[in-house]
Amino acid sequence: MNEEQLKGLLKAVKDGKLSISDAVESLKKLPFERIEDVLFDHHRYLRKGIPEIIYGPNKEKEQLLELSCTLVKKNLPLLITRVERDSASYLVERVPELKYNPIARTISFPDKKASGRDISKGVLIITAGTSDLPVCQEAQELLSLCDIYNESLVDVGISGIHRFFERFDFVQKAGVIIVIAGMEGALPGIVAGCVSAPVIAVPTSIGYGSHLNGLVPLFTMLNSCAPGMAVVNIDSGIGAALFAASIIKRAKKIS
Repeated sequence: MNEEQLKGLLKAVKDGKLSISDAVESLKKLPFERIEDVLFDHHRYLRKGIPEIIYGPNKEKEQLLELSCTLVKKNLPLLITRVERDSASYLVERVPELKYNPIARTISFPDKKASGRDISKGVLIITAGTSDLPVCQEAQELLSLCDIYNESLVDVGISGIHRFFERFDFVQKAGVIIVIAGMEGALPGIVAGCVSAPVIAVPTSIGYGSHLNGLVPLFTMLNSCAPGMAVVNIDSGIGAALFAASIIKRAKKIS
């Protein structure tokens, strides 16, 4: 249940359109509900403003289907991450309301774009290369479900850093910036050293040999001397988006 749904429920009781008993029945699923071995945190959207996020790997297609059907019937947003194509096809065929993003490997409901067009109140996602797009789009899917406006600036890594500075005026307007990079992972530190907005750095497992599947860019980002930069786990577009969403939503509350 989200805040608007709760307000609608209380208003219906106030207006005499819904009995107190029926309202209590509607609230019985809060704060959580058990579905097989999963405990759905129905209170999370109300408490944090973020949807239910389901980690897809190691879950059977039938289990994902039951979980999806439960949330869709309740009209609650959800995001399933790291979904393989065969599982995605299985789900979308049976629940057409679901949307599959093959690049991000996510299943989402509902299919929505965030409201607003003001990047100063939103999130800009910058990638060093096009191979970082899956992580970028994973973050974008979650931000959109959180109704946070976001844009991306792709393929502006340090092998041609002039590409980044060509859009520097636009970059400086962003409320929060997520920077995604593999290889040596230098781009987030450069961005954080140039802008006043908080920067969230995401190392990716994109690179050759001694790159160590993302450990090298992770260490680079953790050891950066650039101020105002936080670092999340390797390939964690979700982690970066959750952090960015908490900053934006908190700023809206206190403004």
